[in-house]
Amino acid sequence: MFETKNYQGNKEQNYPIVIKQLDALLQDEPDVIANLSNASALLNQFLNDVNWVGFYLWKEDELVLGPFQGLPACVRIKSGKGVCGTAVSDRQTQLVADVHQFPGHIACDAASQSEIVVPILKDGEIFGVLDIDSPSKNRFDETDKQYLEQFVQTLEKYI
Repeated sequence: MFETKNYQGNKEQNYPIVIKQLDALLQDEPDVIANLSNASALLNQFLNDVNWVGFYLWKEDELVLGPFQGLPACVRIKSGKGVCGTAVSDRQTQLVADVHQFPGHIACDAASQSEIVVPILKDGEIFGVLDIDSPSKNRFDETDKQYLEQFVQTLEKYI
């Protein structure tokens, strides 16, 4: 049984807790969709000031919408297009303070102002991305980047 936790500390104290929660939550479940669904729900509950948390999965040379929390979203994104597609083509986390300044940004939700996208790898190949949007500019920083990359590394053990 999962209970909502009130996180009392700062980011550096709270992110390790949510990463441990993820590991415990996914430990005995082999189904990828179930694990991605729980991971998006966990992050959505943990993070403040976000309006979309979810996954795009790499299928047939494009990203396809996967499990998420938030409003309906774009279904397919080509490599190199928008923030998610750039994370795939560059194989690097994209930390975007103002999505309106990002060349080729794909606006799925007009309320989104900032975004972070972390690539997910399986056996050295792109599996998909973790995508998180915020209605505030400059919502994500290097601390978020560091710990969300660790969150994805934990998740990669279960995909």
